[in-house]
Amino acid sequence: MNAPLLKVENLAVDVGAKDGAIRIIDGVSFEIEAGGAVGIVGESGSGKSMTSLSIMRLVPEPPCRIAEGSVEFNGVNLLDLPASKMPEIRGRDIAMIFQEPMSSLNPVMTIGKQIGEAIMLHSSLGGSERRARTIELLKLVGIPNPEGRLDAYPHQFSGGMRQRVMIAMAVACSPKLLIADEPTTALDVTIQAQVLDLMHKIRKTLNTAVLLISHDLGVIADVCERVIVMYAGRVVEDADVRSIFRSPSHPYTRALLQSIPRVDDDRARLFQIPGSVPPAGTIKTGCPFYSRCPLRADKCATEVPPMFSFGSSHRAACWVTADALSGNRKKETVQ
Repeated sequence: MNAPLLKVENLAVDVGAKDGAIRIIDGVSFEIEAGGAVGIVGESGSGKSMTSLSIMRLVPEPPCRIAEGSVEFNGVNLLDLPASKMPEIRGRDIAMIFQEPMSSLNPVMTIGKQIGEAIMLHSSLGGSERRARTIELLKLVGIPNPEGRLDAYPHQFSGGMRQRVMIAMAVACSPKLLIADEPTTALDVTIQAQVLDLMHKIRKTLNTAVLLISHDLGVIADVCERVIVMYAGRVVEDADVRSIFRSPSHPYTRALLQSIPRVDDDRARLFQIPGSVPPAGTIKTGCPFYSRCPLRADKCATEVPPMFSFGSSHRAACWVTADALSGNRKKETVQ
């Protein structure tokens, strides 16, 4: 069996001074195969973006620091590398698309120069070759009249076109892993569909693995084969996409699925999960979803649930689901 392209194991991130540090990411573990697609889903404040920044070694230090764990990429633990080595990996081997392209693009540089700069950092191509490569990338991401748009500035593009430019920059050096942090946020549904189709095309054309971060399970289902559900800085469920939608094992995952608007019944009220994600560091004991969970038991308040297996490739951290399945197995044995 081939080793995974990316293996994140027991990742923990703290914020604040060591003697009073608050843990904002706690024991996150997952893998991505070469050419595969994994999604991380959860509400704002669940730790999705901080996890992606940790993989890229972009966590602001101070006030944050990666306290524990490992991030192995192609067999190399990125957390052991000197900080000076990471710029060689970013863009060339691992690239990232941020959720707000207007704040990520330089407003006083043309699109052509910005994409060309990304190419120049990681290749020896000359000026004319970089220009040709830039035009090729703009064609790949579906920018009309790419030759004529090289000298345009970001404000001359629509939101969807700016996101396409960001994707072109990200894949300029054919990275092995593309991290997309909410790439369809603030885009209308038509443009969202175009961006997702583009990500499918990138995977197929370049065999690039994708880590897609979103609060939208519909977007995750369209792109990914596997889903990581995060809540309050922890992974609460990890399964393939079909299992998540057919038989979610964690009450939080079920609540997220209930929150998806229904198109078959326009009179149905939109479901809302009561409460909100707890502030980092406020959950000292028990399950982090305890205060919002409709199925909570006494044990949930005092004991942190481990990741239980609910099938060959389905795991979730829930005492209630695990106890229910365990009880069913005992009944079957008695009968």
